[in-house]
Amino acid sequence: MTTQSAPAPTSASPSASVAPRPDIRLVVTDMDGTLLDADGLVPDGLWPLLADLRRRGVVFSPASGRQYATLAHLFTGADDGMVFIAENGAFVVRDGIEVSSDPLDPAVAARLVKSVRQLADEGVDVGVVVCGKRGAYIERGDQAFLDEVGRYYHAHRLVDDATAVDDEIVKVAVFDFGSIERTTAPALASFADTHQVVVSSEHWIDVMNHTADKGVAVRRLQEHLNIGPDQTMVFGDYLNDLGMLDAAEWSYAMANAHPAVISRARHLAPPHTEDGVIRTIRAVLDI
Repeated sequence: MTTQSAPAPTSASPSASVAPRPDIRLVVTDMDGTLLDADGLVPDGLWPLLADLRRRGVVFSPASGRQYATLAHLFTGADDGMVFIAENGAFVVRDGIEVSSDPLDPAVAARLVKSVRQLADEGVDVGVVVCGKRGAYIERGDQAFLDEVGRYYHAHRLVDDATAVDDEIVKVAVFDFGSIERTTAPALASFADTHQVVVSSEHWIDVMNHTADKGVAVRRLQEHLNIGPDQTMVFGDYLNDLGMLDAAEWSYAMANAHPAVISRARHLAPPHTEDGVIRTIRAVLDI
């Protein structure tokens, strides 16, 4: 990775860990199933909280499999000083300046695209997204697939050949309209010997370098900001969040999280449908 410098859950109640108030300097949260509400929207209560955190000198960082352009669009007007951990940690940006990235070998990206093409030829309802720093590239243009891609990749473009794009590739994502764990994941299992192959939801799987991970990105960011794990609070709900839970002493699984995430986190937060992230931050930091 290139860097540019400058036990178990305790309670479902966010008030369980309020005394003494920790010296939190960095808050990192996953998006879908964690920060976003049941409709996939940023809760209204986050905007005043961001202002409160900024006044306290706390850095806020959305961490997602989504691309940087999508995250930046979601937080337009409130992103001053915010750090975006995009592409599951493979691309980190603050105030428009790259903090760290972990580019994927173009030859590996091409092999992945060809593997997905083969799955499609065999009848699997699947599509590939080649994720670059400047945008995402797709070969499938039907509306159902475009709708799914548009949720996570604000800047995307239909191309004839996704193996030949002029961009620095940081991740290859695959969407399966069926069960990703039953069909696509086994087909891409061979890449796990040399790369991160992460199931990020019921229908999405991401392939990145072994050194690309939300947890690695959080640790790099802690170094960049001179912030320790004891000053870091993280929230997650799915398997691609496991790494970053290990990077913070104040690690929270959402009540709606995957069982593996709940067992890995130190604390439990209310579900995303009940503004669990916002409520927990305000309770723990006494805001």
